[in-house]
Parts: sequence; structure tokens; C-alpha cells
Amino acid sequence: MSGFANKEGSVVVKALIETIQKNKDYLSEVDGAIGDGDHGVNMEKGFSLCLDRVDWANTTFAEAMRTLSRILMMEIGGSMGPIYGTLFGEMAKVAKDKEHLSSADFSQMLNAAVAGIGGLGGAKVGDKTLLDALVPATKAFDDSIAAENDFAAALTAMSEAAKKGWESTKDMVAKVGRASRLGERSRGVYDAGATSCYLLLTALADSVRPLLK
Repeated sequence: MSGFANKEGSVVVKALIETIQKNKDYLSEVDGAIGDGDHGVNMEKGFSLCLDRVDWANTTFAEAMRTLSRILMMEIGGSMGPIYGTLFGEMAKVAKDKEHLSSADFSQMLNAAVAGIGGLGGAKVGDKTLLDALVPATKAFDDSIAAENDFAAALTAMSEAAKKGWESTKDMVAKVGRASRLGERSRGVYDAGATSCYLLLTALADSVRPLLK
């Protein structure tokens, strides 16, 4: 059964950290169009704190994810800390006691993340949030597995759907959060949360794929 070892998966979390560090300025630029302009700064702060606190030679995927979750929940500003803290926390809970993470486990992680975020503020697809990237990405992964594709192909489907979902936010009007006050003026720019979510899901796919065996 294709999957990856929990004990080898800390490199995945490292890849997520590197992605945020590399895209810090871009994320803040996107956020600045209809938000506070601090999304990249806040995310980079939290992810970099995780880089410094994890014993990378002796940690698992689940443990590194849990550490990242706690830092984002407790130590960074802005609205996205609790949201991403929930996302990674829910994924960590699913992975916690598993030695080997299969495509079924990965699906459970994604769906737990969707449910966790959906329970925070009632946002849904079409509201111009990160769910516009996460939900279609999760569905694409599940649909690919249901079509009897392998784990690697499902990861590709996930990242492709995340990109399309992110791109779709440009033509949306924000329905939740500070940007919702702008009404029609929020149309024409990407949502910052959907942007970071697309980048993170792509990094997730690209870093998990080489571990599969």
C-alpha cells in the first residue's frame, strides 16, 4: 500500500515552512490589496518559529505539524493564525498514532482540516477565503483515489485543483472578514488566504510525493 512513514515526514513540514518564507513578501502584497497587508509577515513569523523549535532529526510528521499548529494558534497576530493553526492541528490529530500514512489517512487529514475550519466562522466555498482552494483540492484528491489512481496522482490532482480554486477567488466578492466591508471593491484581486493555501497545498504535494513507497 502506497504511503509514507510518519517518522520520515518532518521534511514535509520543513517544505511548508520554506514555502512561506520564500513567499512572505508576495503574500503581504496580495493581502494589502483588500486587507491589512500583514498576511505574509504574520505567517512567516509563525512558520519560522516552528523551524527554530523542532528537533528535526528526531521528530515525526505529526509532531512537527502539532508544533506548527500550536505556534500559529498562540503566537502570531491576525485572523489567519487560528485558522491555519486549526488546519494543521486537525491534520496532526489524524496522523498522531499512525506509523504509516496512506492515501486514506491523507484524505482523512484533508477532510478534518476542512471540517475544522468550516466550524470556526461559517465560511463556505464562494466566500473568497482559503476554503476556495482547500475544499476543491480535497475533493479532487478524494475523486482521484475513488477513480483508483495512486497516491502520487491524487496529490497532483489536489495541487491542480488548489490552483484553480485560488484563481477563482479573483472574480469573487468577499463575504466574510474585513474584506467583506469593501463589497464589489473586493472583486478583481486574489484572496490572501486562498493564495497561501494554494502555495502550501502545492508544497505538501511536492514534498510528500518523493516519500511514497
